[in-house]
Amino acid sequence: MELVRYRKADVDGFSLAYREAGPADAPTLLLLHGFPSAGHMFRDLIPLLSDQFHIIAPDLPGFGQSDMPMATEFEYSFEKIAKIVDRFTEVIGLTRFALYVFDYGAPTGFRIATWHPERVTAIISQNGNAYEEGLSEGWNPIRAYWADPTEANREALRAFLSPETTKWQYTHGVSDAFAEHVSPDGYSLDNYYLSRPGADEVQLDLFGDYKSNVALYPDFQSYFRTHKPPFLAVWGQNDPFFLPPGAEAFRRDIPEAEIRFFETGHFALETHAGEIAEAIRTFLTRSLELNS
Repeated sequence: MELVRYRKADVDGFSLAYREAGPADAPTLLLLHGFPSAGHMFRDLIPLLSDQFHIIAPDLPGFGQSDMPMATEFEYSFEKIAKIVDRFTEVIGLTRFALYVFDYGAPTGFRIATWHPERVTAIISQNGNAYEEGLSEGWNPIRAYWADPTEANREALRAFLSPETTKWQYTHGVSDAFAEHVSPDGYSLDNYYLSRPGADEVQLDLFGDYKSNVALYPDFQSYFRTHKPPFLAVWGQNDPFFLPPGAEAFRRDIPEAEIRFFETGHFALETHAGEIAEAIRTFLTRSLELNS
């Protein structure tokens, strides 16, 4: 088993932490995490794939061990995050890579794919949305803030940052048979990062900016239709935020897309890392052979 290497890259003065594993000359898989997590969400997946693939898993700006400047000193937008991650891939020398995108990692990775379609060999989306029908009613409080960004509507979103809500994101939709497989380490570490001074304002800014991702859905979909990257959706079907129709919608633009549902919730890797890793291995092996 390949040992994980924990590194930091200087991205034009911004320190970005990342995990790396696997042979450097193997096909690269770039793992992009979501809210409120960091690269540690891939702790079970990386060992299952690093024998065959070169794995890179950064902590997004403002998350995990990467720099988290105060929101008063830094623009926390998905465009800015994507630009830093895009530049990060160049700094560490990635020229061709498959993308694994989850939650916030999706609008980050999809931006990069639209900017550099020639660099992206394949896409795996694990509850990473690009269609309006994938957004559940759980987004309603955030949509209210988009429509009317008052202080009261911003304050109402603090409930999403509570320790109880973080744990709920990990456990909601997980069947009783798998409940004991959800490690408390994941949500406890997320809650530690969320409790840092200033982290709340960072996350509230990103809630507000998420509307920019929805505005770009037509651009993402145009990229899918035009370039038709090999595509696999591995979806926790009981996700309270990103619904199964959001996974099925990818076939509208990429008819050959593979869609697989798992009987679990938002953080599907907590309970189904083995099955998802096997699906990824089969998919990437076939896709990369076809593109070689």
